[in-house]
Amino acid sequence: MSVSVLNFGCRLNGAEGETVKGLAEAAGLSDVVVVNTCAVTAEAGRQAARAIRRARREHPQARIVATGCAVEIEPARFAAMPEVANLVGNAEKMRAGIWADLGAGALPRAAMGGLAQLRDAPAPASDAGAGRVRAFVEVQNGCDHSCTFCTIPAGRGRSRSVPVPAVIEAIGVAVAGGAREVVLTGVDITAYGQDLPRPTRLGGLVKAILSAVPELPRLRLSSIDSVEADDDLLDALATEPRLMPHLHLSLQAGDDLVLKRMKRRHARADAIAFCEALRRARPGIVFGADLIAGFPTESEAMFARSLDLVEECGLTYLHVFPYSARPGTPAARMPVVAETVIRERAARLREAGAASVTRHLAAEVGQRRRVLVEGNGMGRTETFAPVSFASAPPRGTLADTMIRGHDARALLA
Repeated sequence: MSVSVLNFGCRLNGAEGETVKGLAEAAGLSDVVVVNTCAVTAEAGRQAARAIRRARREHPQARIVATGCAVEIEPARFAAMPEVANLVGNAEKMRAGIWADLGAGALPRAAMGGLAQLRDAPAPASDAGAGRVRAFVEVQNGCDHSCTFCTIPAGRGRSRSVPVPAVIEAIGVAVAGGAREVVLTGVDITAYGQDLPRPTRLGGLVKAILSAVPELPRLRLSSIDSVEADDDLLDALATEPRLMPHLHLSLQAGDDLVLKRMKRRHARADAIAFCEALRRARPGIVFGADLIAGFPTESEAMFARSLDLVEECGLTYLHVFPYSARPGTPAARMPVVAETVIRERAARLREAGAASVTRHLAAEVGQRRRVLVEGNGMGRTETFAPVSFASAPPRGTLADTMIRGHDARALLA
């Protein structure tokens, strides 16, 4: 074994994990397992701890390095694990010198503490080096907001944007390496550019990419905050066919009082109006969303408004999070909802999401769709629906495909 990276959580973590693997290998490391943790829920932290113990059983001679948001937020927890040889902070893990020091035996057990001083984004993390036809490229990191349930600002630091030329260069490298679709990723990508010396916005970045990299067939956005969407971004979604008609929205709830207690910056009506306006501008656009079930103080009537939001916004792909109290957050001090109720509400949201996916897949049957073939007989439509091929074209092909059916999980072609 040389260097193995186990990624948990968001797509940004995945892109950073590939970069970390490259840095560690370039430093000549071997027999190293890097566990790149997530802190979005308590369960994410437990999964990372279990992965660390499993890695020790499976690789008894390996050096185990723990990094990522859970390590940044709860360092004592991971420092207490005898399986962990080194803790590396989120700022430090992207520095080549850290991995060189590890190889030289010069790295302290806990190499952390640099996050608070970060003001600029490093070179963008990307998983394009893994030879993916759908590559993720970091454009932004950190968050300046203070949602009451969230620890991510503590785990990621202040919002920092990758300069436009560096993003374009990274995308050019990804395309040269075979990427046919690039997904822009970050912690709060709709905050992009406001910290740069020459401020821009996400829409300006999107238009610059599409202009500078004409050989890129598909550009996609990861999760966005609809209240921050700028006019250029809305215009690009309406007019640029290479910008995919699929958005994942950070909504979290559908009740105004819950949204206020979450310290979100939009109201229920804002979310509905945003989806309606984009459907008029880009017919056929498909939405996903993050929704939290059982936020503190959430009554059944409040939850019902979140459930209704699935239909009122026309949401298709749901990421449902049962509320999980995070240490030190304001929400952790609010009156809690019973755990059994949280689980039941999360199940109802997931059922609504599954029904929405089934309706979307059924509506696609009989249509011709352009599908990016990603490998293993699978691909994705422009609206992100998974497609299973009876006989798949070569990996990386953009195939004009007749959809002949679905199996409630994927389209059949």
